Amino acid sequence: MKGKDQFLRRGKFWLPVIILLTLISLILQPAPALANGKQEASQLVVKARFLVESFMGDPNLEGFRDLIKRAKAVFLVPDLLKGAFIVGASGGNGLLLVADPKTGTWDGPAFYTVGGASFGLQIGGSASDTAILIMTERGITSFLGNSLKLGADVGVAAGPIGLGASAATANLSVDLISFSRSRGLYGGVSLDGSVVAVRDDLNAAFYGRKVTPTDIFIRHEVKNPEASVLIEEVVKAAKK
Repeated sequence: MKGKDQFLRRGKFWLPVIILLTLISLILQPAPALANGKQEASQLVVKARFLVESFMGDPNLEGFRDLIKRAKAVFLVPDLLKGAFIVGASGGNGLLLVADPKTGTWDGPAFYTVGGASFGLQIGGSASDTAILIMTERGITSFLGNSLKLGADVGVAAGPIGLGASAATANLSVDLISFSRSRGLYGGVSLDGSVVAVRDDLNAAFYGRKVTPTDIFIRHEVKNPEASVLIEEVVKAAKK
């Protein structure tokens, strides 16, 4: 019985570690072997559209509704995962849309992965919907390379939450402003130190050929009608 008890105790210790390592492996290898890239990209577009719709209807996200009217681009990450057992890790897939000041519409999307790590006494796990509003040209430019580190290559701040939050947006001066929500909790995970990298596989699958964010947003070489509903939702949000 003593040996059995020791085995069970060891199992309880290692199970969270195994779960965390699995999460980290998913972050480091964002393209699942069995996933169809086109289907994955299309599902992400649908989830992003519902994220925008949900944030626009949430009374606690008044700051988001106010700031998206002034945003030059928006980066949407449905289901940003966070797991922790001493060492924490967060990750997910997101997409970028950029406003076109000439036409009044938005271009994109381009697909990315997000990953980060933190250290300290922590345990648990969560998933949150995250939207990052890009307020400057410098912020847009940072997304045109192969990768960027939030908080280092470009500044990011948490957006104001709650009723009356729009009053706090007037003095915000930063490249990126993030909003996130996890099962009724607001603020979400810290994005400082997170690395955002281009998902070349999803961009190629969605547009039918290899493209870069520069091809999508600067050269305007490709479009996909599947993105029209998401773009319409963002246009509507930015006009309110």
